[in-house]
Amino acid sequence: MLAIRKRSRRRRTTSRDPERTRELLLQAAFQEIYRSGYRSADLDAILAAAGVTKGALYYHFTNKEALGYAVVDEIIASNLHQKWVQPLRNAEDPLDVLVRIIQSESLKREDVQRGCPLLNLSQEMSGLDEGFRRRTARVYKDWHHAMAEALREGQKRRVVRSDINANETATFLIAAWEGYVALGKNSQDPRMMESGQRNVSGQIESLRPARGRTRVAGRG
Repeated sequence: MLAIRKRSRRRRTTSRDPERTRELLLQAAFQEIYRSGYRSADLDAILAAAGVTKGALYYHFTNKEALGYAVVDEIIASNLHQKWVQPLRNAEDPLDVLVRIIQSESLKREDVQRGCPLLNLSQEMSGLDEGFRRRTARVYKDWHHAMAEALREGQKRRVVRSDINANETATFLIAAWEGYVALGKNSQDPRMMESGQRNVSGQIESLRPARGRTRVAGRG
């Protein structure tokens, strides 16, 4: 009886807080998609993790597709914004910021094995669903814009080489890093990510004017 009362109380509390319910569903869906991929994501597992009913799910999202779209727009985009975009805004030295972000990446085996949520979903769904393609492309575009703009500002401050093309360099750095993430996931070997941190950081350091370059640990 006590357990029944507790469950009832939780349902009443959740129903009185629709925004909290929606957030629980999004977070649970994100974890399930990150773990299993979108197509294999189990709605029952999402409901169990969120602790809500199927009715609550369909109150907030018309179907699994709508839930997946919201995960991209609200969770994946927000996470990338916090990790990459915000630190680069008004950075005195964007190269220091970029190296710090790269070096802060987790090398735990379980994290390496799961890869990048944005890359995973883009690779899985871009060729199958235009909605997912457009949404993941928008997140990549925001990432690219933030990096390119920071590099241009760095050029104005003379902490970034004036002879580089900021747009092309941002594209290269994102592609190089995401490439290492993909290789790390495939090999399931943290040493691949260590190599990625070392080499991508080295590429970032090479963008400094000659007088400001520093030697990256592990590079000859």
